Amino acid sequence: MGNTLLQYATVLILSIFVGIEIIAKVPSILHTPLMSGSNAIHGVILVGAMIILGSATTSLETILGFVAVILATLNVVGGFVVTDRMLQMFQSKSPRTRVKKDEVTQ
Repeated sequence: MGNTLLQYATVLILSIFVGIEIIAKVPSILHTPLMSGSNAIHGVILVGAMIILGSATTSLETILGFVAVILATLNVVGGFVVTDRMLQMFQSKSPRTRVKKDEVTQ
């Protein structure tokens, strides 16, 4: 039991370091497409958490499953909010009026 816990902790710590290294090297122009992709992944995680919660038999499993569903839902919603705010940065604030050639010369 202790050996498998150590293996899980090692995988978790290594995945954190790899994730930080990968995300740090991504140019900012690619963050919006990556957020969209990660929202899809978090949606799959949410479905998995709901399946686990549905098959829970003990109260501890129910509590952990409920917490997993809440956290996965927050992740999905937060990802869509961040993506929406990033996409709003690329929209123009007010429509530009075109200046005719004759108005410039007068």
